[in-house]
Amino acid sequence: MFCHLRPVRRLCLEKIFPPWFRNSSRALSGAEAVNALRPFYFAVHPDFFGQHPREREVNENSLKRLSVYLENLQKPGFKSLKPTQLTFYVRETEQNSSEGQEPFSTSGFRAVKFTLHTRDLLSTVLYILNSCSLSVEHIQSLNNNVHSQPLKEAKRMSDRPIKWDKSYYYFTGFRDPHEDLEQVSRMETTLTSWLDNNGKSAVKKLKNSLPLRKELDRLKDDLSHQLQLSDIRWQRSWGIAHRCSQLHSLGRLVQQNLEILKNAKGCTIIFTDRSGMSAVGHVMLGTMDVHHHWTKLFERLPSYFDLQRRLMLLEDQISYLLGGIQVVYIEELQPVLTLEEYYSLLDVFYNRLLKNRIPFHPRSLRGLQMILNSDRYAPSLHELGHFNIPTLCDPANLQWFILTKAQQARDNMKRKEELKVIENELIQASTKKFSLEKFYKEPSVSSKQMVDCCKRLLEQSLPYLQGMHLCISHFYSVMQDGDLCIPWNWKDGEAIK
Repeated sequence: MFCHLRPVRRLCLEKIFPPWFRNSSRALSGAEAVNALRPFYFAVHPDFFGQHPREREVNENSLKRLSVYLENLQKPGFKSLKPTQLTFYVRETEQNSSEGQEPFSTSGFRAVKFTLHTRDLLSTVLYILNSCSLSVEHIQSLNNNVHSQPLKEAKRMSDRPIKWDKSYYYFTGFRDPHEDLEQVSRMETTLTSWLDNNGKSAVKKLKNSLPLRKELDRLKDDLSHQLQLSDIRWQRSWGIAHRCSQLHSLGRLVQQNLEILKNAKGCTIIFTDRSGMSAVGHVMLGTMDVHHHWTKLFERLPSYFDLQRRLMLLEDQISYLLGGIQVVYIEELQPVLTLEEYYSLLDVFYNRLLKNRIPFHPRSLRGLQMILNSDRYAPSLHELGHFNIPTLCDPANLQWFILTKAQQARDNMKRKEELKVIENELIQASTKKFSLEKFYKEPSVSSKQMVDCCKRLLEQSLPYLQGMHLCISHFYSVMQDGDLCIPWNWKDGEAIK
């Protein structure tokens, strides 16, 4: 059987990788890989999915995971990486609009799924481009150009992305990403002009959604009361109708297995992509799972609560070894982890600390915070004041870094608290001035960005906002239920033609 499989595998590789790749022995640098992937980044960049929040979020998450994968490939001494499955929504461009491939949707994009299990940057780049039906000819050009450089000149070259001459795009037929981005910038509208063009549409959608919004509130209140829940939330920006459907589904399960679902008393339920318990102890209900999976999860909650207690004890033990610094998990800034995944992360870090005791003075770091990160190899200090500590960090370097940055961390945390107070005051002032029904922001918008946005909003006269739901985001959009999304750094004045 194996003698038949091997030729098939070789044939598949020959289809994916062009002949010059099999004869090439040169490895790509990190900057060259980024440059070679420009057509891909242009086809999947989240900024071009402003009207499609779900697809935008999928691409954002997949790009983060891809970035980690590419970074790990470049780390010295790595042996192999775990297979990484990624999903991207790919926009239609001149490069991928050829016949004989999966058709694009009416919205101009299609879903592409692939699994990375490569061992070098060049094969990774080629695999990604081929999976998205994008040309790889420019990589051969890059490969040949570098081979033609004298060795000394190659050593002097700066490791930065190449900006191709206009003639390259003219003769190859590829689209110039710089020119397209400049065109997007020229077409960028101002806040007032965008509201003039979209205000009436948003009002109509909001009015049509009001009955469903009331139904959603009723369902949420009923289920929260029945199960004595702390809250019910959604990880994604699903529409009101979709959320009502999910609550109806949970309501039917309550009627069938009320006693089992009462195990969730005091918990927060989150509708998300997979079922389980989150790192912070929320009950995650996968929206693609059937009732059987949900029921099994609720049955297992007592064992999850036991694991949660062990996890909290582990956090306390780590804190004790590190001078009283608090171990926290920040949902907005960290990858979505299950309770089991987070416990495993803490356990690895704790065992490393036990083997390499760091002489911190007891309680000398009280009031400071840290998060564990499996994707980094060097510690860092976040602008919000918490330390980003790699699980595999060298203990000696960790001690030096924390001690030298401790005062700066305290200053950052103080500024964060002050900024949060200002942010809340400005949100209240904006809500009152514009008579907003709801005013909120996406988790990815920082307090500093929100403060800047609100200060500028309060200088404006915006009658279209009265009674509306306004979300501060990174793009303009009218959501399907009438919520207005505007970028935090919106432009004022006349639109640039």
